[in-house]
Amino acid sequence: MFAFLKTPISMELINAQSKSNVTSKVQYLRCLLIAALCLVLTVPCSTNFVFAQATISAPTAQTLRSPHDAISLHINNLQNDQFKPELAAKTLAIVAKNQDSEKLAIQLKQIFDAKGLYVDTAVAPKDPNYVDGNGTNRYYPFKLEKRIYLEKIGVNWVYSQRTVEEIPAMYKDIFPFGVDFLVNLIPKFGSKKLLGLDMWQYIGILILIFISFVVHRIFTLVFRIIIKRLAIGIKIDKKAIKLIKKIARPLSLFLITIVLVLFVPALQLPINISKYTMMVINALTPIFGTIFFYRFVDLLSLFFAKLAEKTESTLDDQLIPLVKKTLKVFIAVIGTLYILHNLEFNITAILAGLSLGGLAFALAAQDTLKNFFGSIMIFIDKPFQIGDYIRFEGVDGTVEEIGFRSTRVRTFANSLVYIPNARVADLTVDNMGMRAYRRFTTKISVMYDTPPMLIEEFVDGLKKMIEAHPDTRKDYYEIHLNEMGDSSLNILFYIFFEVPDWSGELKARHEIIIGIMKLAEDLGVNFAFPTQTLQVENFPGKESLSPVYEKDQTVVRSKVKGFIETFGKQKNESTEKQ
Repeated sequence: MFAFLKTPISMELINAQSKSNVTSKVQYLRCLLIAALCLVLTVPCSTNFVFAQATISAPTAQTLRSPHDAISLHINNLQNDQFKPELAAKTLAIVAKNQDSEKLAIQLKQIFDAKGLYVDTAVAPKDPNYVDGNGTNRYYPFKLEKRIYLEKIGVNWVYSQRTVEEIPAMYKDIFPFGVDFLVNLIPKFGSKKLLGLDMWQYIGILILIFISFVVHRIFTLVFRIIIKRLAIGIKIDKKAIKLIKKIARPLSLFLITIVLVLFVPALQLPINISKYTMMVINALTPIFGTIFFYRFVDLLSLFFAKLAEKTESTLDDQLIPLVKKTLKVFIAVIGTLYILHNLEFNITAILAGLSLGGLAFALAAQDTLKNFFGSIMIFIDKPFQIGDYIRFEGVDGTVEEIGFRSTRVRTFANSLVYIPNARVADLTVDNMGMRAYRRFTTKISVMYDTPPMLIEEFVDGLKKMIEAHPDTRKDYYEIHLNEMGDSSLNILFYIFFEVPDWSGELKARHEIIIGIMKLAEDLGVNFAFPTQTLQVENFPGKESLSPVYEKDQTVVRSKVKGFIETFGKQKNESTEKQ
């Protein structure tokens, strides 16, 4: 029975893939398949069951006086050893004459078996006047399948008219694409039983395992080729290529579970096996789907990151990590809900419980919520972007990431600082990265004995140097002899650099300072530093150093008048030139 698993996989089926690809991973997968098959074959040995829905203890007479009687009559008369569809059909509320009651009764039984809908006779009411919670004579045997229920018509309990009308649609959903043909055809090829299963069921299990294995290999190979070509077409780097294998495998398994959902019902397994088999398969479908979409978000984020690199704005660089995390959380939550739903958990009750605990959760996670809304305010107000150089409350560095809870800043010491977004939203942030120009101001101190003419030429040379430098702002700068200090004459040097980052600013500062030093050296201007000079005004045998002042007021006034006239004339000439 296991011989086919030892046969080498056809190279044609996997698109002429080289023999080297049949590695230990394939052998490991085969071992898993063998283990799964052994599990399926050993379950009947440990469970006392019969084919399909087990026979229910029949009522003393074939009556329909209670829901228990109706269900018993329907199930008992559709067993292999007691096949009386004409009696089972009496449990259906048939109104239209063209309805085939026997066929519908058989299809309803097959729906039970295929979906693993086990009728719990221990709780099936035997009260002829049973009333449900809504005060009506109705009984729902399955919690999650509200389309199937019994109701009291006259004195008898039967499957409702709505249930009868829904049988063809439910049957088609469970056995699509002609699978119902196999349901009725395959059992005719053999009825010999082994450990509670017919031989055709064992053959069907082996065929499904083999088909699943081959289809998984083919789908994985095809999906890898398709995704890789798409990745190369949009010029994504090698990092994206590594994600392709992780994406192709769960996508292939997702499609395999869909195939199993379609064809496993055709095996008509015993109800106690069918119930849990379909439950597991239905749970695996959203599991693999969730894994696929979760990993696909990584590939998608790489693609959009490539596009973001081509734009000048850094807003899209901020949004991509946040949207990526949001999508992953959303996919994980939705996937978990689907998995719980397929495992027959009451999702409505779970959501109701979450809503009742929402207040307590909000109180416990109020700091997290504050930080989340703080991140929203950062994106709305945009006080800074990724790559900006910011300062606030002792933090001085470059923004690396803006997350749900915190903002990550890389300091100039190359350390990382995490600041909660709620705090960032309330602080005054000095965004140095938003500067159009970067200011540079200093004082150039020259000695007091420097001639005024030399100082003027020196200042004029500094201005021309600023005009000639490629990274300085030309429309606004201030270079003037500004103050007379204790030990020097101070020239105000106030300029701006037009550079994109701090490195460019440092480079421009270096060039300007070196230029100042070279100009001073060429002109013979000496820089001053704090000094004290002791002068002895009168020394025997030496000329006195005491200054001689003009004592004639008329002469002094004449000199002042001449200076003012000359100074005014010079300023007028300078204004006319401008």
